[in-house]
Parts: sequence; C-alpha cells; structure tokens
Amino acid sequence: IDDLAKVDYSLNSLPAVFQPFIDLDLKGIVYPAGTYSGPPYVAAPFTIPDQSDSMLYLAFSEYFFQTCSFAYYTAGAFNITIAEETCSYFNISTELFGSIIPEVAKYSVTPYPVMLKLMATEIPIVSLEQDSFTVEIQGSMEVFAVLPDSTTHSLFTMNIAANTSIALNIFDQKLMGSLCLNRLQFSLTHSNVGFFEISLLENILSYILQTEVIPSANGK
Repeated sequence: IDDLAKVDYSLNSLPAVFQPFIDLDLKGIVYPAGTYSGPPYVAAPFTIPDQSDSMLYLAFSEYFFQTCSFAYYTAGAFNITIAEETCSYFNISTELFGSIIPEVAKYSVTPYPVMLKLMATEIPIVSLEQDSFTVEIQGSMEVFAVLPDSTTHSLFTMNIAANTSIALNIFDQKLMGSLCLNRLQFSLTHSNVGFFEISLLENILSYILQTEVIPSANGK
C-alpha cells in the first residue's frame, strides 16, 4: 500500500463459478510493513446482497478496516508533530496560550512558538454503520515551547478522546470521503506550569486539531 503497510489479498478458497456470476473470496488483511504478525482480530463471515444491475460488486468487511487501523497504529502513523516549520498554517505561540492560561503567561514572558506532539495510545477502533463508519481514537498530546536555541520545553500533557464519522460517496467516478468530528474531549495529565482548568483550552485546541490534523487525513 505504502511504506507503512502492506495488504494480503490472496484467495481464501477456490473461486465459486455460477452461470450469472463469479464469487471471489479474498483475505483483505493489512499488515505493518516489515512484519507479518497476525492482527488481534477475528474475521467474521459476511455476504454481499444479491443484486445484478452492475458488472462488479466489491465489499470490504469491518475486519479489513480493523486490520488497517492495527497496521498503521503499529507503524506509528498516528504519531503527528505539528510545528511552525512543518505546517504553513500553524503559528500558535505561548502568547496565545498565555492569554487563556495565566500559568503559561507567568512561565513565558517572551513569546515563543509552540509545537504539538500527538500520539495514539491505543489502536483506533473502527465500526461500520449503514452509510458510513466511525473511528474512536484514544491518544495524548504534549505541548512544547520552542526556545530560541531550537530546544523545546514541555509545558503540559493531555489525554485526548476523539470520535469521527467518515462517509464514502462516488462522485465523478471517484471515491470521495467526508470526515466529521463528532466529539473531542481533553483531560490534563501533567503540567510543568501548574494546574489549570482544561476547559480554558478546549476551544483553541479543537480549532487547531480540526484545521491542521483533519485536512491532512482527508488529503491522505
């Protein structure tokens, strides 16, 4: 698939040949690149609805998306760094955080750029629904101040719980996906600037993650 993951699409059994159609039962298991250990899931059998108005029907099971999630989690694809030098839209500084959190203002009188490090702490859970599928993500985010000598100082760390919905549609002969962030929750786990109410940060962090992380996922 790419440098991080590979897919095993070999046949599970001999093709079933009938007069009006042929059934191909493919494995559809995604593995982290460089390893071939089995994912921690069990594939459940499923059938494609009996239809005959198209030449080809292609179905993906929940198991396929679960193994995708496992492979990319294992490969570290959900570990993201958002910094000014790596994202042209990112220009958040300690001055902005300090205007919301007095403890940050006391630590950083001089404005410094801010860097965010996001990491998935558990394998994202993928669930198929009627016209879309949802992804549950548990992760953490550490916020750093970038000092003039390019070193960083950790300000605080938070846990993140996110729920997103992805709807797939075919438009102009292309498979298109639209992503909606249903829920985004934060909880403070560690702070080097002193305790503060996490609700002060929720609006700004929701904005940063929705404008920086989600478009990257759509583009990929």
